[in-house]
Amino acid sequence: MKETKIHAHSRRDFLRAAGIAPVALCSSNLFAQSSPAWRTFDVVTRVEVLKTSGTTRIWVPAALIRETPYQRTLANTFKCEGGSAKNVRNAADGLGVISAEFPANAKPVLTVTSRVTTRNWTTDLASPGKKTTMSAAEMKYWLRPTQFIPTDGIVKENAAAITRGATTDIDKARAIYEWIVENTYRNPKSRGCGLGNIRFMLESRDLGGKCADLNALFVGLARASGLPARDVYGIRIAKSELGYKSLGTSSEISTKAQHCRAEVFLSSHGWVAVDPADVRKVMLEEPPGNRPIDDQMVKSARARLFGSWEMNWMAYNFAHDVALPGSSGKPIPFLMYPQAETAEGRLDSLDPDSFKYEIKCTEIAA
Repeated sequence: MKETKIHAHSRRDFLRAAGIAPVALCSSNLFAQSSPAWRTFDVVTRVEVLKTSGTTRIWVPAALIRETPYQRTLANTFKCEGGSAKNVRNAADGLGVISAEFPANAKPVLTVTSRVTTRNWTTDLASPGKKTTMSAAEMKYWLRPTQFIPTDGIVKENAAAITRGATTDIDKARAIYEWIVENTYRNPKSRGCGLGNIRFMLESRDLGGKCADLNALFVGLARASGLPARDVYGIRIAKSELGYKSLGTSSEISTKAQHCRAEVFLSSHGWVAVDPADVRKVMLEEPPGNRPIDDQMVKSARARLFGSWEMNWMAYNFAHDVALPGSSGKPIPFLMYPQAETAEGRLDSLDPDSFKYEIKCTEIAA
């Protein structure tokens, strides 16, 4: 399977690579409760490896290095105590990695600060839109299979069944979205955000998981249906202004607030936001919990999350099968959590006994 190779790019390179057709930005009552203005945030990630052995390496995802309708990254800076670090980029995936190395006996501490501006993003899918195209190379890239998101076999079979009778891009994308909302469930026992192994999910018929599972399922089924699609890995950085306690943070500490979203490219509108996983999160977690699918709040989230995102969230990248710079370990399915490695191998990024990090998000007043 093709790995995402990361290497140095200049700002001019990745800005030029960011020239994918824009999405229509339209006013919508879906965001009537929130401001359309840009908001600025500092997101500070501090990582410390507690159990060292020989050379220690740390990798932290930087904020998205491509300008989008919903996010502009103003800076990705870092402080590396006792070691050396660099920002390694892959423009195609909007991927920036702060890669740090520490010698034996050093105290490995890496602090990364990302400053971003974000604004709510809505595409008016009820409007006719404007025919939008992408290059053949881009089309191929966003239709490709990855390690955990194949597009053949059982994935293609399910995609064909789900989209049977759909004649337009929007109809196909909506059919996949509605199928995921109807047939999956959020599994609170999944570690982190899940793995996104969609072949296993479909073969086992265990359609439970978290955002990296359910939204990967959307991406895989979309790609298998001929619709360019991508996961967008990121983190929640503020409370929801739309009344959803489960879809925002309760404090400035966002250490466990990682969240994967998805985008699908529609020929009539360009890249469009979707997030079926958060519909299932609302059902399970929104007080008082275990809301039925016909609950009014769930119905509202279901309608809103096909075509829009509330941007109390920061995007990291679109990357899959990421080969970490200088690592002796295997590529990882995606980079959304800080990673580390010692002479004894890759550390478990979810294990606080050997790997400690905190992510703090602060909104900067206009």
